[in-house]
Amino acid sequence: MDLPKSRDVAPRLEFLDTATSTNDVLRDAVEGADAAGWPHGSVVVTDDQTRGRGRLGRTWLAPTGKTLAISVLLRPQDAAEAPLPADAYGWIPLIAGAAMTEAVSRAVEAAAAASADLADPDDRSGGVEVVLKWPNDVLVSGYKVCGILSELLPGSGAVIVGAGLNLTLDEHDLPTLTSTSLLLATGSAPDADAVLADYLAEFSRLFDAFVAAGGDAAASGVAELVASRCGTLGSEVRVELPGDEQLIGTAERLDADGRLVVRDRENGEEQAVAAGDVTHLRY
Repeated sequence: MDLPKSRDVAPRLEFLDTATSTNDVLRDAVEGADAAGWPHGSVVVTDDQTRGRGRLGRTWLAPTGKTLAISVLLRPQDAAEAPLPADAYGWIPLIAGAAMTEAVSRAVEAAAAASADLADPDDRSGGVEVVLKWPNDVLVSGYKVCGILSELLPGSGAVIVGAGLNLTLDEHDLPTLTSTSLLLATGSAPDADAVLADYLAEFSRLFDAFVAAGGDAAASGVAELVASRCGTLGSEVRVELPGDEQLIGTAERLDADGRLVVRDRENGEEQAVAAGDVTHLRY
């Protein structure tokens, strides 16, 4: 896969015919003898990942050629080449999620524009809704099309952001009943290079703004943009918390550190959630 558009927006992009995990491959490269050859923004991509993983150690498998596994290397430093504040790191998966939401939205719009049977010609999405589900999933009409996993490299402050995007999975390929692909959502196969290039360019733009503001999500405009993309906000949610605890309530906002603030349905109190599995409830 040549990926010329994507190569134009990444300082280094390596496409692998197959890989165990692109996050693992990139981490090994960054920690190896050729570490200097992997600058900030470097990317490893494959359409055949054999040992992908998600949050909480879950495995992530897909048929060859029907998904993209994408890993991006970040070296977060401010203008003085100092590390970003520790609290700023919680925004990184949200920035990646917002960037992927934008890229998927553009792919959906391209498919809708190419269709001759739009119910509403003024709706560039063709009626398909694309949102970010806090903290690390992209949903198309309520179904997961992409998951994101960020990993901090101890000692260096570098971060690897992995994303698994479902391109052309059919109904028989889907890993869960709550998954989808761009093919299933739009009825046409996406341009993988265009989607990847859009993601990388938007990720770079948002992250550069975030770093330029010293990791201040509000000052950089990142907080407002992420909130505008986040379909979790305003929804009734169930959050599976560490320790087998559960929180049910309304997702009201993101706090300064990117945590999800949920108003408990039972006692009306707000609780900031830093990590947990979120389900959008429908009544």
